[in-house]
Amino acid sequence: MAFESFAEAQSFLLWGAFILALIMGAVVNKTNFCTMGAVSDMVNMGDFGRFRAWVLAIAVAMLGVVVFEFFGAVDADGAFPPYRGSNFIWAENLIGGILFGIGMTLASGCGQKTLIRIGGGNIKSIVVLLIIAVIAYFMTNPFPGSDKTLYSVLFYPWMNPLSVNLANGQDLGSLVAGPGADITARLIIGGILALGLLYFVFKSRDFRGSFDNILGGLVVGLAVFGAWWVSSNAIVNLGGDETYTLQAFASDWAFLADSPEGKPASTAALAAQSYTFINPMGQSLGYTASGFSSAYLTFGVMALLGVIVGSFLWAIVSKGFRIEWFANLRDFVNHVIGAVLMGFGGVLAMGCTIGQGITGISTLALGSFIAFGGIVLGSALTMKVQYYKLVYEDEATFVKALITSLVDFKLLPKGLRKLEAI
Repeated sequence: MAFESFAEAQSFLLWGAFILALIMGAVVNKTNFCTMGAVSDMVNMGDFGRFRAWVLAIAVAMLGVVVFEFFGAVDADGAFPPYRGSNFIWAENLIGGILFGIGMTLASGCGQKTLIRIGGGNIKSIVVLLIIAVIAYFMTNPFPGSDKTLYSVLFYPWMNPLSVNLANGQDLGSLVAGPGADITARLIIGGILALGLLYFVFKSRDFRGSFDNILGGLVVGLAVFGAWWVSSNAIVNLGGDETYTLQAFASDWAFLADSPEGKPASTAALAAQSYTFINPMGQSLGYTASGFSSAYLTFGVMALLGVIVGSFLWAIVSKGFRIEWFANLRDFVNHVIGAVLMGFGGVLAMGCTIGQGITGISTLALGSFIAFGGIVLGSALTMKVQYYKLVYEDEATFVKALITSLVDFKLLPKGLRKLEAI
C-alpha cells in the first residue's frame, strides 16, 4: 500500500503490527497455544497435540510467504533480522537455540508466553521480561561510554570464525536454484514442505477434533504471515513512480524529508519483518530509556505491547486474570536463570520459538531450521533431566541425568546409560 508521507506509512506499519499482535495475544491466551508446553506434552506424555498446533502455524506462515512472495506481495530477502543472509551463523543458531530452549523451560515459557502471562496477571513474568530486555539490549548495543557489547565481548571472538559465507543466501530456494530462479524454487520447495507439514498435522484424528489447537495454530500462522505482508507493503509514494520503502526513505532522509523531525533512530528496524519477541524486548528497553521518544518506537515494540494487551483483554473477558508471584526462592532462581539464558540464546539464535521457529522458517532459512532444532533439543533435555532428578532424587546427579537423557534421545549409545529408563 502506498502512502503520501513517511509518517502515514510508518503508522500503517506500527498499527498493523499492534492489531495483528493483539489478535494473536488474545487467541494464544484463549487456546493455550504454547511452544514450551508443546515440547513438554511430547516428552512427558507422548501427546503431540500442541506440537501439531505449532507445526500448523509454521505451515500456514510458510505457505503464505512463498506464495505471496512469488507474486511480489511479500519481500523477505532484506528482512530484519536477516534470516536469509549470506553469513551462515550455524553455531550461533544451534548454541543459541539450545540455550533458549533450556531457558524457556526454567522460566516456564518462551518469549511470547512470557508476554501472554504478563497480560494474564503473572508478575514473575515481568521479572523475566526485564532481565531478557537488559541482556538483549546490551547484546546489540554498546555499554555506556564504550564500543563493546555483550556479544562482542563474550561471543564474537570464538563464534564468528565458525560462520560460513554462502554467497547466494542461506534459504533453501537460493541454495538449490541460485539467483534468478530462487523465487520459483522457494514456491516449489515451500509449497511441498508446507503441504507435508499440513498432512502431518491433520492426519491425527485427535488434532482434527481439537478446536483450540486448530484455532491457535491457524491464527498464529496467519498473524506471522500478515505481519510479513504489512511490513512489505508500507510504501511511501512521493508522486508518479517515485516510491520508497520505509527503510529506503529513512536512509535518504536528508534528501527526501522536509525536516529532521520524525526521523527514526534505526533504519534496520524499518525493513520487512514479522513477529519475534526477544530482540523487541531490548528495543522496548531502549524506547523506555529514551523517554518514550517516537524515534525509538519500532514494529517490535508495538508487537510486544499488542500481545500483552490482547492477552489482558481475553483474561478479563474470560475472568482468567490472576495475580501470580514466585512460589519460593527456588522458583525465583529458576526463572532468573531461565531469563538470562533466553536473553543470550534468543539474540544468538536470532530469534525465539516464534521468531525463528515460525517467522524464520517461513523464509526457508537454513539457520532457522537449525535454531528450531536447538530450541526443541534444549527444552526436551532440560525436561528429561528435571524428571530424572525428581524420580531418583539424590541418586541422580546432574551428569548422570544428562547422560541418561541423551541416551533416551538416542544421542549417546545405550551402554552409557547411568539410570534406569522412566
